[in-house]
Order: sequence, then structure tokens, then C-alpha cells
Amino acid sequence: MNISFFSNLFLWLLLITLPDMVFCQSADFIIQDVKFESQGVTLAGSILTPKKTVAAVVIVHGSDPVKREMDFAIRLAKEGIAVLTYDKLGVGESGGAYVGPSVGTNNIDTTNLNLLSHDASSAVNTFRTYLKDKKTPIGLVGFSQAGWIIPITARKNPQIEFMVLFSCPTITTLEQLRFQFYTNGDNKFWENHTDAEAREHTKNDPDRYQFVAADPKISLNTLSIPGLWLFGEKDIQIPVKLCMEQ
Repeated sequence: MNISFFSNLFLWLLLITLPDMVFCQSADFIIQDVKFESQGVTLAGSILTPKKTVAAVVIVHGSDPVKREMDFAIRLAKEGIAVLTYDKLGVGESGGAYVGPSVGTNNIDTTNLNLLSHDASSAVNTFRTYLKDKKTPIGLVGFSQAGWIIPITARKNPQIEFMVLFSCPTITTLEQLRFQFYTNGDNKFWENHTDAEAREHTKNDPDRYQFVAADPKISLNTLSIPGLWLFGEKDIQIPVKLCMEQ
């Protein structure tokens, strides 16, 4: 894969997050429901295949118990990107058990993140068998918690050629929890706090939970595939400036 291809691909992915009215082109695509196995559990999803495919992505979930993300998948497919999106483990038509709550030790401990990475890797392997052109580059795209899952998955599976991450942490799971508890869902948080205060809290606040923190940099340091992180400056789920530095 050459650099110009990935530059164009990342531009397409960025553009399709803008309002629909920006786009005048559309592409016909077909939707096919699929099932695949991961760690002895059957997961259910959908594959969207455009008439002309320029790349392919598997959508990796955030922390919530979400079904397949069809609205986002359709927007991608309209731009010539084939998509596999699936119901998260234990959600919708997928078997197994969702590990929750979305904020807590059992949801973002290392065991669960590794389990979810197996699901994403199995989705990639399944998707590859459905792509007519075996040279089509396949990558991962995801939000939030996917920032921990995607690097683990890409480290395991050499078929993954790129990754795109929206509002995804590059800090450890415990650091992210410290920041999230500090902001407490307050949309006006950044009107009353400085970046220095947020950093101090994220680095040093006592942990409410006790578990071995997952650090995405361990996997990221082993990867050489292109990656694109998309951040919003006033995020109250992750400390964006710190994540950018990491």
C-alpha cells in the first residue's frame, strides 16, 4: 500500500462524518446478514458491499451495549467503503454476555478488552472471505473504547492494514477513568478547569477501582500500519491534549 492511497482513504473517512448535505454522489450497495464464530460464541452482523469498493472496514464498538451501527455503515458504503458491522457480544442477535456496566472494572479490564479484540479479529477474518478483490485493504474504525481494542486487534491480526479512531484514548484505562470521573459528564467542564488541572488529576488521583490497567501504547509501539486519530478539543470523556502527546 502506498502513502497516497492511505492519505486519500483517511480523507474520505473524515469527510463522511460531515452532514449528508455535503455529498452529492451516492453508490449502490448490497446488505448481507452474516454470522461468524469468535471464542466459541456466534456473533451476528451485516456486510455492506458497494458496487465499486475502494477499501473495507470493520466497525469496532465503544463501551456501551450497542447493536450493529448501520447508519454509520451506510454512510461509509455510499462512499465506496465496504463495511462489516456486528452486534456487540451479548447484544442483539449476538451470543455471549455483555460485560458491564459501561464504566467499571469488568468492562475495561484487560480480560474483557482482549475478549472484544478477538471478536474484532474474527470479524476481519470473516470479512476477508466475502471480499471479491482479495487485494482490497481492510482496516478497523471505531469510537471511544475501541481505542484500546483496535491496537490489540491490529497487533494480533496481520490482515489489518490501517486504523481510524474517533475520540479514542491513548492513555491507560485507569487514567481515562480518573479523567472521566473528574469531568462527571459536565459539558461546561472546560469553562471552569484548565488543562494543567486535568492533567494533574488524571495522573495522580486515587483510583476508585483496582485492576491491572491496559496501556494501548504497548500494542501501538509494535505497529507500523497507518493510523488516524480524530479528536474534539473539549472532549469530557478523554483528555485530548494528553492523548495527542502520548
